[in-house]
Amino acid sequence: MFRDAYRQRWRQWLNRRIPPARAVQLNQRRIFILPTPRGLAFSVVLLLMLLAGINYQNSLAYGLTFLLLSVFHTAMLHTYRNLSGLMIKAAGVAPVFVGEQARFQLRLESRGKVHEAIACGWPPAPLQIADVPAEGQALLEIPLAASRRGWLRAERLRVESRFPLGLLVAWSWVDLDQAVLVYPQPLPGDLPLAAQVGLEDEDEGQRIVGRGADDFQGLRTFQPGDSRRRLDWKAYSRGQGLLVKDFAQLAGRDLWLDFSSLGGDVEARLSLLCHWVLTLDQRQQAFGLNLPGSRLEPATGAAHREACLKALALFGSASA
Repeated sequence: MFRDAYRQRWRQWLNRRIPPARAVQLNQRRIFILPTPRGLAFSVVLLLMLLAGINYQNSLAYGLTFLLLSVFHTAMLHTYRNLSGLMIKAAGVAPVFVGEQARFQLRLESRGKVHEAIACGWPPAPLQIADVPAEGQALLEIPLAASRRGWLRAERLRVESRFPLGLLVAWSWVDLDQAVLVYPQPLPGDLPLAAQVGLEDEDEGQRIVGRGADDFQGLRTFQPGDSRRRLDWKAYSRGQGLLVKDFAQLAGRDLWLDFSSLGGDVEARLSLLCHWVLTLDQRQQAFGLNLPGSRLEPATGAAHREACLKALALFGSASA
C-alpha cells in the first residue's frame, strides 16, 4: 500500500518536472546525479586515507587524499556535462503482433559537443549504448515485449551516463509519449465457416476475377495457411505429393470473415481472423471483416489489410 502510494507520487512529481513530449532536451532541471557503487567505495577509501593522514600527520597522505578528491569532483562535472544539452526525440515504431518485440526508435542529437557512451532503455533490461558526435546524431532501437493486443504505451525511458570514470551516474527519466499498435497473434486454422458458405457451388453467369475460393480451377502444391478441407487425399495416396484444390473468385460473391461464426474465446477468434486477413491479403483476394459493432466492406490492398488488423487489435477497447 505504501509502495503504491509512493510510486504514484513519484510519477506525479516526474510529470510535473519532466512532462511527456515527443522531443526532450536534458538540462539541469531534468538531470539527477549520484555516486555509483564504485564511487561510494572510492569515497570510503578517501575517508580512510584522510583519517590516516590526520592520525599520523602525514603530508603525503593529505596531498594524495585531496588530489584524488579533486579527481572525484572533476569526474562529477564531466559526468553531468556529458548528459547536459542532449536532445532525445521519438523516431517512430512499427506495429507488431502479440509475442513479438516492439522496437521503439530514438534519435539522440547533439547541440554542439560530443556525448560519450549514452545509455538508454527500460530497466531491468540491458540499456542500449551509443556515442553522439558533435553537431551530429545517433539512432537507437529499444526493444519492448508486446504481450497483449491493443495500444502498448512505453513507460518513461531511462537515459544515463557514467562517463568518464564510472564513479558517478547522471540520469534522467523521459517520457517521449510513444505508443505502438499490437495486433493479435496469428493462429492458423480453417477458414471461418461464414466465409465458406456456398464457395464450392457452381454459380453460372458469374465472372472469374482472380484467385479465390469459388470456382474449381485445378490442383496446386500445398502452402502453409491453406485449408485442410481442400487437401486432395486421393492424389496424396497416389504419391503425387500434398496438393490442394485451387478455386477462383467469382465476381458478385463477397468473401466475409465473420467473428460470430467462430467458436472459442474472444482472443482465439481474433487470432484466427488475423491469420486469415494476412493469408487472403497475400493471395490478393478481396474480403470483408464483420465484427460486433464494426464492419469493413470487401476490398484488397495494404490500406484494407491495415484497417482490418487495427480493428482486430482494438476490438473491445475504448479506443476502437
